[in-house]
Amino acid sequence: MSFPRPLISVEQLRDLMAQERMVLADCRFNLANSGAGREAYLESHLPGAIYFHLDEDLSSPVGPHGGRHPLPEPEVLAAKLGRAGIGPGVRVVAYDDNGAMAARFWWLLTWLGHDEVAVLDGGFAAWVAAGLPVTADESRPKAGSFVPQPRREMIAEMPEVRERPAGVAVVDARSPQRFAGEPDPLDEKQGHIPGAVNRFWGDALRPDGFWRPPAEQLERFAGLPAGHDVIHHCGSGVTACPNLLAMALAGLPMGRLYPGSWSDWCTWPENPVER
Repeated sequence: MSFPRPLISVEQLRDLMAQERMVLADCRFNLANSGAGREAYLESHLPGAIYFHLDEDLSSPVGPHGGRHPLPEPEVLAAKLGRAGIGPGVRVVAYDDNGAMAARFWWLLTWLGHDEVAVLDGGFAAWVAAGLPVTADESRPKAGSFVPQPRREMIAEMPEVRERPAGVAVVDARSPQRFAGEPDPLDEKQGHIPGAVNRFWGDALRPDGFWRPPAEQLERFAGLPAGHDVIHHCGSGVTACPNLLAMALAGLPMGRLYPGSWSDWCTWPENPVER
């Protein structure tokens, strides 16, 4: 059976798990309660799944710049991926309970050169709703060796965003309220990067938690230039990843991620803000 990307259905994952060894990444996380995802994992998870914590595994420590969730150092994340059994030729499926965290994991692996990765459509809830097994047993993966090969072309750093030439679109994945500059305790400044357009990341998914089909994703991004003429960002480089996945799902070149996003933009006093 071929490996579907960037999304895999519950039925496809069930059938593939019966045929070959795969690595499942449980990425459940609550930005308002950083321990909730791990607690949910310890209570029940897909058989064999390994837990990846957004703050501890999928981000670097916060510094003066770089935003609330700086990209992890490639070698540090590679060591964790290797310990989870991820290496050359190993297929990986990430899941969560809202789409954003699994998309972050998917983007990170793609950034590090590992293309055999997909996100479970519908997440953990879809697996449970299908009556498929879960477990609380501790997973003990066979360690592999992950050699990172970062793709620099997938990233736009802050100076590239600020000094971008005409014709480069900046897509802000935050809510319309935050984009408009309504009061927000998360950041010192409110508003958006001048010239940015708003494509709320939550609109990439239907109300039932499944991803919208390619045609609807195409409609969401209508009018934007293709490929590296699009730079995606959000509050901290996490919820922009669903928009990147949505573009891949629609068959569009993904464009680049501004990893530090708005929470990095705000730390540079000289950066302008638009409301």
